[in-house]
Amino acid sequence: MPGLLRDYFVVLPDSVAGHAVAGRLPVPDTTRTAGGAGGTVTVAHPSGRPWVVARPLVRKVGHLRRGDDALVLIGPDRVPEAVLAGLLEGARDRAGLERRLARLPGLHHVIAHLSGETWIRGTASGLRRIYHARYAEAGTIASDRPAVLAQLTGAPLDDGALALRMLDFLPHPLSRRVLWRGVHETGAGYGLALPAAAPGTAAAPGPREYRWWEPPPPELSLAEGARRLGDAVAASVRAHVGGLDRISCELSGGLDSTTLTFAARATAPAELSLLTVAARDRYSEDETWARRAVEAAHGGHTDTPAPAHHIIPADQAPYFYADLAATSAELNDEPLPVAPGRARAHLLLSRARATGSRYHLTGYGGDELFLGLPHAYQDLFHGNPLTAWNHLSGLRHQLGWPLLPTLKALLNRSTFPHWLAGAVTTEPQPVTRTPLLSWGVRQSLRPWFTDHANALITEEFRAAAAGQAEPIDRWRGRHVDIDAVRMGARHFQAMEDIGMTIGLPVAAPFYDDRVLEAALAVRLEQRISPWRYKPLLVEAMRGVVPDALLARTTKDHMSSDEHQGLREHAPELADLWTGSRLAGHGLVDARQLLRLAAEPFSPVLVEHSISSTVAGETWLRTVENAWSAPHSTLPTSEASL
Repeated sequence: MPGLLRDYFVVLPDSVAGHAVAGRLPVPDTTRTAGGAGGTVTVAHPSGRPWVVARPLVRKVGHLRRGDDALVLIGPDRVPEAVLAGLLEGARDRAGLERRLARLPGLHHVIAHLSGETWIRGTASGLRRIYHARYAEAGTIASDRPAVLAQLTGAPLDDGALALRMLDFLPHPLSRRVLWRGVHETGAGYGLALPAAAPGTAAAPGPREYRWWEPPPPELSLAEGARRLGDAVAASVRAHVGGLDRISCELSGGLDSTTLTFAARATAPAELSLLTVAARDRYSEDETWARRAVEAAHGGHTDTPAPAHHIIPADQAPYFYADLAATSAELNDEPLPVAPGRARAHLLLSRARATGSRYHLTGYGGDELFLGLPHAYQDLFHGNPLTAWNHLSGLRHQLGWPLLPTLKALLNRSTFPHWLAGAVTTEPQPVTRTPLLSWGVRQSLRPWFTDHANALITEEFRAAAAGQAEPIDRWRGRHVDIDAVRMGARHFQAMEDIGMTIGLPVAAPFYDDRVLEAALAVRLEQRISPWRYKPLLVEAMRGVVPDALLARTTKDHMSSDEHQGLREHAPELADLWTGSRLAGHGLVDARQLLRLAAEPFSPVLVEHSISSTVAGETWLRTVENAWSAPHSTLPTSEASL
């Protein structure tokens, strides 16, 4: 079964060759989404040739032209023409337009033509990304989907990039390595400028990247930052579900999902459905807290109808690694480690859609933004060593970090390239009591990786380090925090694509740029604390979420479902490694993986996660059949400027 393309757009040059590319675009298989939604929006160059061709399944396209200048915004809501006019008019250059765009929730792809130059960007959080490739006579074409560019240009797979995706975490800048040769990703926080061809010439200059986003300085107090964060979360939720009559939320019982539940209720939908998946672990607290949240919502004195609570019994929730063949329904931009949990996510979203929901909200991104990673204390130590050590001592005792290794890690001043060169190792994974205060997490190569795969991975890391890779931010903690958010945003793509398969838009408002900026703007020692659970989010939601719910300080995990899934679905895993595509690329030892499938409780699988390898294998099988749909021609019903 061919992979389903989620919605996509391309940006084309103003030329005969660029027009020809528009006729070769792949057609998303909208017949396999519930409702068969879809269609084409074409925004034209002044010449009449296609400039932006978008095929949105759930997102909305807003566009406006004023003389030679034009603006296109692609996001969860259609930006009104009056707002677009206010953004475009008076913006003399890129910087001027960016200042105006900061008034909107940070959820849109932006495509603009100003002063004779086209430029494109996604979001700073990495939720929306930009890719580009060179297409024969047409020159540079850009898209939000690397697979579209690969299909158009005939790009082959890149084994080095594929080997990297078998790691659990792919740090900056290696996360930008696209799976197809000749297709390039523009870094999050950077835009892509496409200069026009000079008069009398056929070819335009090559593309160039520019930086449009910088993280804000951490200067705000907790109180001021909480106000800004609360406003940003509310605005992001409204951008997704404001004005809709039926919406749904995943209410796990955790603080993040509870926050979004009450923020969604504030938009006053006619019907709000809350979905909770019961846990198999009898010690789990999530369901208890979810029920408390529903009781609190029922007890509120508002004109909004009380939400309906749907609890999915634990015995109906699939284990991890269930129905692996179903991952072929979505063609993700890359293999994602969350793929083995697809069946569980599909069940929840299907139940949400069955309630009549028109949009579903999740709390993805909350942990990365509000928990705070230990690496941040490196930053605090530079300006306030006593406070940093006080906080770190509390964390050290909670995590069992020995004193001397903690001091050594805190005083370490290695550069980012030096860390990156040694960020993968053949040694066993570090023990849990190892202090985490560097530029990221060091990872172990898996025992089932081949020597060829190990060589490709280590060379990729060394080459990036030798190229003097620059960190996202000069401060370690901010670098790691932002990289974690961007990594989570990539993983969330899998949820979006599952939602598109069943016809239900899925959103994670915490990945909104305005939410990210509000969190980073708070002084570090107030944003995170070893003695308070997500203090910034708690303070931001006072008055929105009842205080009794904000008092939760625990978080459940589903590691037992993953380990049990290895046993329950051992036959499917064995089938996966029989005729393994990764083995065909020389990257894994299929015989060893077959042995491990028969020994699901092997110490090897306890020490090493197999989820990323499974994701790589299922992704490769999807790519094999991704282009069975015929090429398109532009329909006569297109909307154009």
